[in-house]
Amino acid sequence: MNPDAPSQPPATPRTTAHGHHPPPAVRSPGVLLALICAAQFMLVLDVTVVNVALPGMAADLHLDRTALTWVVTAYTLCFGGLMLLGGRLADALGARRTLLSGLAVFTAASLVSGLAGSAPVLIGGRIAQGVGAALLSPAALSLVTTSFHGPARNRALGVWAAIGGTGSAIGVLVGGALAGGPGWSWVFYVNVPVGIALLAALPAFVPARTPRPPARLDVPGAVLVTAGTGALIYGLVEAGDGGWGAPGTLLPLLAAVLLYAGFAAVERVAREPLMDLRMFTRRPVLAGAFLMLIATGLLIAFFFLGSVYLQHGRGYGALRTGLVFLPVAVAVGAGAHLGSRLVTSAGSRATAVGGMVVATAGCAPLAGLDADSGVYGVLLPCLAVAAFGLGAVFVTATTTALGMVAPGEAGLASGVVNTFHEVGGSIGVAVVSTVAAAGIGGAPGTVTGFADAFLVLAVTAGGCAAVSAVLVPRGRPETGGAMPLH
Repeated sequence: MNPDAPSQPPATPRTTAHGHHPPPAVRSPGVLLALICAAQFMLVLDVTVVNVALPGMAADLHLDRTALTWVVTAYTLCFGGLMLLGGRLADALGARRTLLSGLAVFTAASLVSGLAGSAPVLIGGRIAQGVGAALLSPAALSLVTTSFHGPARNRALGVWAAIGGTGSAIGVLVGGALAGGPGWSWVFYVNVPVGIALLAALPAFVPARTPRPPARLDVPGAVLVTAGTGALIYGLVEAGDGGWGAPGTLLPLLAAVLLYAGFAAVERVAREPLMDLRMFTRRPVLAGAFLMLIATGLLIAFFFLGSVYLQHGRGYGALRTGLVFLPVAVAVGAGAHLGSRLVTSAGSRATAVGGMVVATAGCAPLAGLDADSGVYGVLLPCLAVAAFGLGAVFVTATTTALGMVAPGEAGLASGVVNTFHEVGGSIGVAVVSTVAAAGIGGAPGTVTGFADAFLVLAVTAGGCAAVSAVLVPRGRPETGGAMPLH
């Protein structure tokens, strides 16, 4: 540079035709996408990776059935309950700041969970992981949608959606390998070096955004809906010990009803509500949320119930259990691939009903499961068939909710469906934990209650098929089949 050259005035920032500054240029978009997807992949992995490690945690930390249930549900409860608030924070504080904050919380919470020596510390770590995930995931998706444009955005969102399918498959295998090798703590420790590396690399590639006007945060709404779901799960879990008529069951369930009512009242008067309840008057959104709630509840219940059955009831090791579940997880992706084609040719209703009928047919034979049932001849093929049907339902849920509403409502519909995705997993695990309480909390080799739990899942899938035949619209959605947020 010539020091004697006349100085130039600073360049005036370009503006768009509407007077807004264009988004800053993204440095190495491919690297940015890879880093964001790696962060999201950790969150997806943690939904299924823990299920295979549950018996090891129970043995080392002396966890009872209730504690085991909360190890799974605490994460998905906070992830789903606070996800919409996390999205609002990303708008208010900036996606970059929210992403890095969520990643830092998730990484630190993973370390705490791995070091846990008691149930309260482990569950507390899982709660913090859920809070970090609720900050990270919406911010990451926001960065994907704002950093890429045109065909590049479609490709980036395709990569993002693929993480949801591959994460669950890899999660069961990684969980089995880690729990069967260095120990269950490593299903959490593995997040720490990855999280630190991402915290160091992301700031160089995530562009800073022009600050937006401060947004009103509906914190009371987030607290009420999360507390309501927590009370619901607590009541469902307590029913396994005290019965459905016990005060310890009825009082939390009553509290859940009151908290949900309070949430609805707050959302009606909030100037910027966390969830626009009017979205539930849109039939496609209501149908998509219902399908996502049931499908996720069934799938996560399969992993939870099957893992405890194999390791506690049949004496399988963690790695062997992970290998058994790998085809089940792959079947979900295969069903989603077929479902994305059927939903645009046969329509949403036919695909939803067909997927749930397949899930019912796969799950029904497991109502006769006992200690002599063949794992590879009965359990594995039945779960794989059921998971295949659920994969098609996942696609139908998202495409119905997003492809049958006005473009301006797509963001709200997406938030509703993704919230039900996380909450469904929490409720599904709580229900099957209660029904199979005798087997989960009994002596090693006990399989009592597992058949009853699978019967409940089969009836639930069949009931969902019947409701879907009335609730889900007949039309074909205009968008392609995308997996949920994760």
